[in-house]
Amino acid sequence: MFKKAYSLLCIAVLVVALALTGCSSSTKEGASSETGSKDKKVTITFMHLWTAGSSKQHNMIVNDIIKEFEKQNPNVTVKQEILENEQYKNKLKVLAASNELPDVGMTWAAGFLEPYVKGNLFAPLDDVLDSGLKDQFVSGTTEAYAVNNKTYALPLELNITPVYYNKEIFGKYHLDVPKTYEDFKNVVQTLVKNGVAPIALGNKDRWTGSMWYMYLADRIGGADTLKNAINGSGTFEDPSLIKAAEEIQNLVKMKAFIKGFNGLSNDEAKAEFTNEKAAMYLMGTWDLPQFTTNEDIPKEFRNKVGFFKFPVVEGGKGNIDSWVGGPGVGLFVSENSKAKEEAKKFVKFFIEKWGEQSVTKAGVIPATKVDTSNINLPQMYIDVLNELNKASNITLFADVQMNPEAAQTHLNLIQSLFGEGVTPKDFAKQHQEVLSKTQ
Repeated sequence: MFKKAYSLLCIAVLVVALALTGCSSSTKEGASSETGSKDKKVTITFMHLWTAGSSKQHNMIVNDIIKEFEKQNPNVTVKQEILENEQYKNKLKVLAASNELPDVGMTWAAGFLEPYVKGNLFAPLDDVLDSGLKDQFVSGTTEAYAVNNKTYALPLELNITPVYYNKEIFGKYHLDVPKTYEDFKNVVQTLVKNGVAPIALGNKDRWTGSMWYMYLADRIGGADTLKNAINGSGTFEDPSLIKAAEEIQNLVKMKAFIKGFNGLSNDEAKAEFTNEKAAMYLMGTWDLPQFTTNEDIPKEFRNKVGFFKFPVVEGGKGNIDSWVGGPGVGLFVSENSKAKEEAKKFVKFFIEKWGEQSVTKAGVIPATKVDTSNINLPQMYIDVLNELNKASNITLFADVQMNPEAAQTHLNLIQSLFGEGVTPKDFAKQHQEVLSKTQ
């Protein structure tokens, strides 16, 4: 259903990308049962994952939007609960089990969203879309949040995943940006030989390692092999997917990843890159502000950061313009919210203001169309948009494509694969077994 939208997402971006860019839920005290009243005091609980520490610009924009919304709606108070990524996911599950979701929260698309929809926990938001928002979104983004032709969340971001690198470190060792996977391995070998950690990876969070696997699967097997394995039209025991797992373990044996990577969180790994203790860092463009607009990161360092596309594998079927990415987090409204009318109003307001402010204040690529023709943007931001413009394919993150049981198996196996605790063949076999049960 949504997968075709992803494979065609780049077509929409070709049209718009350069001209247009783009709380504990148990505490519902103050929520009004008279949601139509303009005078009744209402509290909306809003749970999100943009902390002031790791997502400073995002967090500032959220606070600004809430202040503006409360000013325009003096009877409404928005109460935030902010959690780090993995904590957020875990708490969302706990709250869902007790049927106590926040009035407004963040969700991911596709397989992540579906159980909440089946449990009647997320409210349909097609009425919000039809109130003037629909045409503001980049084509192909909202479809990823639809189940049975109803839309249950509205996306905030559009992401691709480059490899960021330290230009000064590359220059010191006379390294060129790798165009092929063999070139890439030569870069890794040179850095290791000179005592420099090649890649910052925080694989405690597991989805971080999944992106490395996804790129190798794409470059070896082509854009559809992994997607077909997940949706059941193919198999995870495809030779190219096993080969991708083998290459992950080859990189581990080469000491490509920073010491202790399987026990580091993504934020810890990011710090290793920003502290110049590692030469490369693969991450979605939601981190683009860290290297463009975040004043907490020294400008001297930000000027050293470049990016490149994941290299092609000689003999592989993949295209260098094929990306791992897709729409990022989206906003949902709880079906059981006692302030549903106000919550929907807040979601619409937030989407509109986020689209206006995220480019200039955070350097983020929004899911809505924004006219940037008169905006002075950092060069790296422009370069990323140019690459998005040329994208031949965007493959949604594997764990998001999968249902929750398969996603957990996938993430656990990713950590085992990087830790050399499972063979590539068993890695593929166990994926196929769990996917076969749930397809």
